[in-house]
Amino acid sequence: MVKRAKVVVLGGGTGLSVLLRGLKTFPVDISAIVTVADDGGSSGRLREELNIPPPGDVRNVLVALSEVEPLVEELFQHRFELGKGLIGHSLGNLLLAGMTSITGDFAQGVQEISRVLNVKGKVIPASNKHITLHAEHEDGTVTSGESKIPLTGKKIKRVFLEPKEPEAMYDAVYAIESADLVVLGPGSLYTSIMPNVLVPGITDAIKRSTATKVYICNVMTQPGETDNYAVSDHVAAINDHVGTNIVDAVLLNSQQIPFSYAQRYKEDGAIGVEVDRDVLQAMNVRIIEDELLSFKNELVRHDAIKLSQRLVSLL
Repeated sequence: MVKRAKVVVLGGGTGLSVLLRGLKTFPVDISAIVTVADDGGSSGRLREELNIPPPGDVRNVLVALSEVEPLVEELFQHRFELGKGLIGHSLGNLLLAGMTSITGDFAQGVQEISRVLNVKGKVIPASNKHITLHAEHEDGTVTSGESKIPLTGKKIKRVFLEPKEPEAMYDAVYAIESADLVVLGPGSLYTSIMPNVLVPGITDAIKRSTATKVYICNVMTQPGETDNYAVSDHVAAINDHVGTNIVDAVLLNSQQIPFSYAQRYKEDGAIGVEVDRDVLQAMNVRIIEDELLSFKNELVRHDAIKLSQRLVSLL
């Protein structure tokens, strides 16, 4: 029997789910390490009321890796629009909260739901306790809460966690140490990727890992988070926060963005991320480029299959 390559993906938000939908169609062993710093919406409410890690990002990843009927997926993602206590909650979040209550452990709850959803791969919370993300801005002020950070419009100097040294999940550490490929992103640099790499046990495991570490850079800048960032600024931010150079390669899109799309993003304060090849080469970062995009519903997104295919080719 041929040993399947092990791919570990760290992140949160929409980008991670898009990648995993593609990656699960390839013959690789997937471990998705998911941020638990979300504090907005249904996740934020459950986190405060039940003192559990926020389930939203984990829910989206479970659904992305699930192999169930579309109707079951739709049910899991269903968001209540009525009902005094229910309004705004998604059924999947409530099921994760319920399973945490039954098993007495969030990570265990995630594993049980994984079985119900026939998940292809492992979904691992970065930590079994909820984490608060703080951002220190260039002007010295501090914003607390993942959902609030991009809204300040201030340049981020650094982000940090509270508690300062949350315990990493053993499964997450083990997955990284035994991985053939470690993938950071795609996703929001400071609010989806950093909350994972800042967990000390995960940081140490990434440093120890002999796998190639690839950063998938966002195609567009993110207002309030990465305004005017070039690709090298993303890489430098990760390396600075970790305290050493961990990014071996960046996976970039080489496809032209249609003018109408670029204009629409510009109206929202976002522009294409500049690829500064000279700086990246000086940083000893390998550049991997390919046409990786899909355009629909006025949005520029990574194409799940193209992206996954390019990653798998690195194995």
